[in-house]
Formats: sequence, C-alpha cells, structure tokens
Amino acid sequence: MSVTYDEIKQQYAALQKTFDYIMSRKEEIVSFFKEKAPKSLTFIGCGSGYCLCQSGEWSAKVRLGMPASTIAAGDLMLNFKSYRKMLDGTMLVAPSRSGSTSEVIKAIGNVRTITDVPVLAITCKEGSDLSGIADLSLNIPWAYDESVCQTRTVVNLYTAQLMVLAFLSGDEKLVEDIKKAINIGEDYMARYEDKIREVAEMDWDYVVLLADGEMQGIASEGAIAFTEIAQLVGSYYHVLDVRHGPMVKVKDNTLVIASLTSGGFEYQKPLVQEMVQRGAKVITYSDEKLEDIEGVKLQVTSGVKLDSAVQGIPFIFIAQAAAYYKAAKRGINPDNPDGIVAWVKL
Repeated sequence: MSVTYDEIKQQYAALQKTFDYIMSRKEEIVSFFKEKAPKSLTFIGCGSGYCLCQSGEWSAKVRLGMPASTIAAGDLMLNFKSYRKMLDGTMLVAPSRSGSTSEVIKAIGNVRTITDVPVLAITCKEGSDLSGIADLSLNIPWAYDESVCQTRTVVNLYTAQLMVLAFLSGDEKLVEDIKKAINIGEDYMARYEDKIREVAEMDWDYVVLLADGEMQGIASEGAIAFTEIAQLVGSYYHVLDVRHGPMVKVKDNTLVIASLTSGGFEYQKPLVQEMVQRGAKVITYSDEKLEDIEGVKLQVTSGVKLDSAVQGIPFIFIAQAAAYYKAAKRGINPDNPDGIVAWVKL
C-alpha cells in the first residue's frame, strides 16, 4: 500500500490519543477563553486548514452564539488592514498540520501590528513557529501526516477543534458523541472499505460532495482530497443547493457523496433519485439507517446516533478511501502528487 493509505487507516487510533489529550487540557482551554474574553472568533488557515476553519466558524456560531468568521490566511496576510473592524476584539484560531505555513505565520504577525489579538493554535508539530507565537498551543504530533495529502491530520484537527468548542459551550453531550464516533471507528472502516473501493473503481471522473451545517468545512476538505489524491475535480455544495445550478454537471461521469438526515429526508430522497436518474454514481451517508433508495451504489451508516457535527468524522473517511482507491485505479501515486508540497514556505 502507500503512506497515504496507512495514514487513512490509522486515523482512529490517532483520534483516541487526540481525544484523551484535549480532554486533559480542558480546564486550561476554558480558563484561557475566560481570561481573554474575546468578542468574536476568527479562524485562519490554508488549504485543508481553511476548510476546517469553515466548520469551526459555523460550530462557534451555532454552539457559542458568538460572531465568528473564516479568513484564508493568505488573504489575511495581504489584506489585514482591510479587516481591521472584524479583527478588533477577536481571538484568532489556527488549525495547522505543520505550524510552519508562511501565510499563517505572517498573517498573525501583520494583524498584531494593528491590534492586539490572542491566538489559539492547534498543530501536529511540536515546537513549530505557530506554537511559538500562539498564546495557547495544543499539539497533537501523533496526527501528523508524512504524506503530502492530509487525511489522518484532517480528521484529528477537525475533532480537536470541535472538542474545544464543546468545552467553551459546556456541551457534554457533544463530547460524548465524539467519543462514540471514535469507539466505532475501526469497525466502521472495516465494514465499508471494500464497498467504497468497488464504487471507486467504477467509471467516473468528477465528484460532488453534499453536506449541510457544521459539516460544510469537512465536506469541502473531502472535495480537496479527490483533487489532491486522485487528481480529479471535486466540488462541495449544500445538499439541496446542488439543484440551484450545479446539477447541470451531475451526469453519468459523476460520483456523488451525500450526507443525509432523518429530518428532511422527504426532501433529500427525491434529490438523490434525480441524481441517480441523471446517471450519477451515488454514495449516501447517515448516522442511522434510512429508507433504501433504488439505484444508489452504497448507503453508508455509522450505526449510532451522532450530533450533526460529529457525523463529519465518519463522513470524511468515505471521501478519503474513495479518493485513494480511485488514485490506485488510475495508477497515481497519492503520496507525492505533482505540483503541491506538504506546506508552503514563502
């Protein structure tokens, strides 16, 4: 196999370590937030990190009722003065694999020339530049991906970020659901890996991922996984919003991975049926078993009731595994794709 494959399969073992570590920092995280008392949260990142920021932004809004925004670190680095009013009184949150991406480091430095902002960093590299300039740094080195393409790293950063927001909102049930998702992870991967491979080896060369709410960032990362690992175009849309234009691209060359819910299934089912009729190969995900939909290639369920944001943990595995097996089918080495590096140094 490959490094990428190994890291995909090791993600739940790493998640258990991440869960235990973030739990051990709970009091420190809560105290830090109370001390800094930010008026808002601003999530910054690049590439996969930026996608995770999008989920973080929505979780902060939904769970804390606090103003939150996401800014691409490169944008913030270049245009920090334009964001002055957004940045006053904010706290920067920066999830990063390497903790060394130049745009992130330079963006924080530039922002601090115009306003005093605290920084919470979540990194997979101890002693990184980002850890050095952050006011509070959470380090999960066991989640670091050696492959250029991030897989294990992504789901661990997503989970760590979600746990932080659970602590700040006092949502103990969210933490328990994260624990549930981790506990079922190995069996979940074993149950669906071969079935995902079968769909990956079918004839398609364009991917659409559909998810709502706090999952939008992790679903966007799923689209990036197809672009980086399988070198095919991937797109993300909100579930019902795919009808508003993007449906023109859903054809017989399309793989659709859609996150469905029991609430609203009466609207989601006709959408899936329409995509099947257009020739798309469709994989659906839900936390609990839903009604079978004729023509769907694979209906995946985690088998336990999970918070909507926590469902992003099992959901992303579908995209990662499908991207890996499509790369293998196409004879592509996913560990070292041409044109990208593990992190950008300017």
